[in-house]
Amino acid sequence: MPDIRFAIVDPGHFHAALVQKEMYANVSPRARVYAPLGPDLIDYLSRIARFNGRVEASTTWELDIRAGPDFLDRMRAEPAGTIAIFSGRNRGKIERIRNAIDAGLHVLADKPVIIRHEDLPVLEAALNAADEKHLVFRDLMTGRNDVVGAVLRALVQDQDVFGEPHSVEVTSVHHIMKEVAGVPNLRPAWYFDINEQGEGIADIGTHIVDRVHAVLFPDQQLNYRSDIRFGMANRWPTMLSLAQFQQVTGDAAWPGFLAPWIKGDALEYFCNMRARYDVLGVTVGLEVRWDWQAPPGGDDTHAATYQGSRARIELRQGAAQRYRPELYVVPEADIAAALEHRIAAIRDDHPGVALDRQDGEWRVEIPAALRLGHDPRFALFTRRFLDAVGNPATIPSWEKPNMLTKYHVCTEVVALARR
Repeated sequence: MPDIRFAIVDPGHFHAALVQKEMYANVSPRARVYAPLGPDLIDYLSRIARFNGRVEASTTWELDIRAGPDFLDRMRAEPAGTIAIFSGRNRGKIERIRNAIDAGLHVLADKPVIIRHEDLPVLEAALNAADEKHLVFRDLMTGRNDVVGAVLRALVQDQDVFGEPHSVEVTSVHHIMKEVAGVPNLRPAWYFDINEQGEGIADIGTHIVDRVHAVLFPDQQLNYRSDIRFGMANRWPTMLSLAQFQQVTGDAAWPGFLAPWIKGDALEYFCNMRARYDVLGVTVGLEVRWDWQAPPGGDDTHAATYQGSRARIELRQGAAQRYRPELYVVPEADIAAALEHRIAAIRDDHPGVALDRQDGEWRVEIPAALRLGHDPRFALFTRRFLDAVGNPATIPSWEKPNMLTKYHVCTEVVALARR
């Protein structure tokens, strides 16, 4: 029997189940689940049952369920496992994470681990406690496993191609009503409480800021106290009708905790945000939006423009790209030879990457075989996390300071927007 065991804590978001969409050779199939009784737990159990019941690549998870209002006390008191998995309510998540660390558990937590700027010292204390106990505490940054992002970073880091970085603009559009793993993704009513889930950049922004900093400053430690300067920030709501709320939650009426945001017969859901800040002198613009539903054939989209002194690197994911992320290089100097040379070097790690010249710009061709979808990235990130648990010395020195910098940015812009 493998030594590593999962303890799933209050799985209120489907990302907890996605960690278990595959089996891991060094992880016991028997996992403990600590959660309050309720619809969140039932949804999680239903997803695991579907994974176990698949015809192809079925899983074999055995769940030891410890449900009840005292679930956190039981996790602390019992030999719960080796790794605590957190994915759910974001308010108070960092305190639950600290409880797991104090109980001697490694922690793999879905983003965001904090949604309020005043919790940054609590996050720092949890990271310090994990270090003292030789435990690994990471948040699920699945975007790090994206080949498109890896190629983008290689191009931006080539001074002969990109030059000096000037600015970055990122727009991320997500959708409230969607399907996940082939079934409608119902969201719990508390998801629409911005004080519980977080809003805009405090939530989705964690992925964006993580990627932007890694593209601009790979393997470099950032200091949130000295390397960040904030500019503007604003926020605006997506209005949800009661019929839409019923469709996406299954609830018949508005819950009382949403009363402050009910305007007439609609919910004022503050999930959209725009902000600007500087990191080590490079200006970064962020925009996060939540629309109701993707257009036919569409999906969540992510667009980015990295402006350098020699070229502009653009990530586009619109209808013209059939909603698949594609990279484009727009030259502002004679970079043809340097770009060809860089692409040839990229092929060493990513075979099949090529260039297609189009109307004064290049499209970077990235084969479908190299691209991972949303769900498989969770298993890949988890495998790398398991490697780190097996050998904590392999964790890069930038991981901790850059995690603090990321959450400093994402929570402070929310505070600025609310002012």
